[in-house]
Amino acid sequence: MLYQIHEYGRELLAPTTYMAEAGARLFSEPGTWLAKLPGATTLAAGYELLYRLGKTYNKPEFGIHAVEAHGAQVAVLEQTVLAKPFCLLKHFRRSSDRDDINAGLRADPAVLVVAPLSGHNATLLRDTVRTLLTNHDVYVTDWINARMVPLDRGPFTLADYVGYMREFMQTLGADRLHAIAVCQPAVPVLAATALMSAAGEPVPRSLTLIGGPIDSRRSPTKVNDLATHHSLSWFETYLIDEVPATYPGRGRRVYPGFLQHAGFMAMNPVRHLGSHWDFFRHLVEGDLNDAEEHRRFYNEYNAVQDLPAEYYLDSIRVVFQEHLLPRGLWFVGDARVAPETISKPALLTIEGELDDISGAGQTRAALDLCTGIPAERKRQVTIKGGGHYGVFSGRRWREVVYPEVRRFIAEADARSAPT
Repeated sequence: MLYQIHEYGRELLAPTTYMAEAGARLFSEPGTWLAKLPGATTLAAGYELLYRLGKTYNKPEFGIHAVEAHGAQVAVLEQTVLAKPFCLLKHFRRSSDRDDINAGLRADPAVLVVAPLSGHNATLLRDTVRTLLTNHDVYVTDWINARMVPLDRGPFTLADYVGYMREFMQTLGADRLHAIAVCQPAVPVLAATALMSAAGEPVPRSLTLIGGPIDSRRSPTKVNDLATHHSLSWFETYLIDEVPATYPGRGRRVYPGFLQHAGFMAMNPVRHLGSHWDFFRHLVEGDLNDAEEHRRFYNEYNAVQDLPAEYYLDSIRVVFQEHLLPRGLWFVGDARVAPETISKPALLTIEGELDDISGAGQTRAALDLCTGIPAERKRQVTIKGGGHYGVFSGRRWREVVYPEVRRFIAEADARSAPT
């Protein structure tokens, strides 16, 4: 019912949002006489701020069409390798008009970047993907908004997520692959690898887990406290609703994106209010570069997905309440998830010193669980001054984190490559 009320409210405010957009343009376009009136800049800034607060943010594009690789500019083509009901496996295929460059591109390590299914779109990792493309052949999990998946396509659980990871690795050829899990997927990626190892299947050459809740009992954050201080029935009662009839997934039970977005904003309300005030001020003062940076950030940050209810509730229970993975009690189907059976991949865990979502030690816990991996093939990196998003995006990712990841993958690739 709450979802339907939210949709009614959005439709009711739509005329005001459209008028605000029109007002922003009328008072800012150089060719209009209104833009020459006293105070026009302030009016345009106010209208645009109102428009951006009220508009609907759709999923952005990755928009990666070319990168620098092997000393040359190469084209990038985004392709779908495998389509599942809740996820598309994307390949960012690089190509050049020079044969020697193409040979180098083909020799680069293959990397599967597993984006989080936790509200934001996979495009949140745009900077991660663009940086990796300079030295790697990159595949990405592009999750589909649950409200767009018809009800007859069935449910999606945490066990299904693990199954997707297993199928994606097998499709790409796990024994040539390096998997990078950013945040939440650290758990299902580690689980899929453990199940593949126990079954005697090929596994990735390396695993890189970045800011993930492998053991959320360590240094619990506000996010962890929320999960442990409420019962599972509380989450189901207050956070789960049905998709309205206006979407293809009508009737599907989901954790709505607008509720997640409210939670994101509530974590740092003062910072977000300050950011919007700065945006207004930059527009008034004519600081268009900073204003455009604000637009780019919030175009991504405000675009959120509905999550399948089964998957969300499974994650709360398995990962944050019962801690089944670190306790060795998690079963996917009839098979126990046993990280100690993993022996072939190299393992890198990365944490941000100031991460307020996955606390210190939560990702590093994977090193303790994977007792079958020799110590010389395990590595832990803590990024000084790094927050949750800084370990996979922005300057700190490009200048501090990525060199560590690139070196780690290169060493694991050289160790695993057939002679």
